[in-house]
Amino acid sequence: MVRRLPADRLPKHVGVMLDGNRRWAKAIGQDTAHGYRAGAANITPLLGWCEEVGVEVVTLWLLSTDNLNRPADQLTGLLGIIEDAVEGLAAQQQWRLHPVGALDLLPAGTARRLKEAADSTRDVDGMLVNIAVGYGGRREIADAVRSLLLEHATKGTTIEELAEILDVEHISEHLYTKGQPDPDLVIRTSGEQRLGGFLLWQSAHSEFYFCEAYWPAFRRVDFLRAVRAYAQRERRLGR
Repeated sequence: MVRRLPADRLPKHVGVMLDGNRRWAKAIGQDTAHGYRAGAANITPLLGWCEEVGVEVVTLWLLSTDNLNRPADQLTGLLGIIEDAVEGLAAQQQWRLHPVGALDLLPAGTARRLKEAADSTRDVDGMLVNIAVGYGGRREIADAVRSLLLEHATKGTTIEELAEILDVEHISEHLYTKGQPDPDLVIRTSGEQRLGGFLLWQSAHSEFYFCEAYWPAFRRVDFLRAVRAYAQRERRLGR
């Protein structure tokens, strides 16, 4: 299947919503933590599949801002699995990690471990992997606007002056993913067909692919089918 993919129509930035860990665990009679651990174990294979087809940026949504409202005992266990998974990716020194999300909403220890993992891969010459933890699309846009206002306040720009020059590029420059290309392809596993707040600003012209497989059961062939479907579409990019 890889050999039949058109090299000039492949995505450079792929966003993945790793959904269905709990339902997968329930379906096989295991607890929630088992589902999250199995999902974490499937991240490294995914990154390998992305490299195989020439993807340059991957954004993985591991934890949303809404997920932070889960019961404390469940959330603590999930954060521990995420921390271990991210540190495991960093230890491979194969990809450059970049946390995206409202890290100030996370426990201090979690935020510190994510930042340290990113720092340890800063000089890696490999695929860029955005780790979306404590991420919400609306929160990202609000943070971008707040950052933009603070920047111009330090310059002495009045609200009226800012209103006259403000355009979409000004906000884009303050997103968590500033300087990166927008995602070409967004994949959501588990059969859900909604964005749920994932990369709301960046995905305006993205192609979407919804897969029935739960994330821990997502296979290379599922990924390649998503890429093939993307390659077969005629991208209009709003035109």
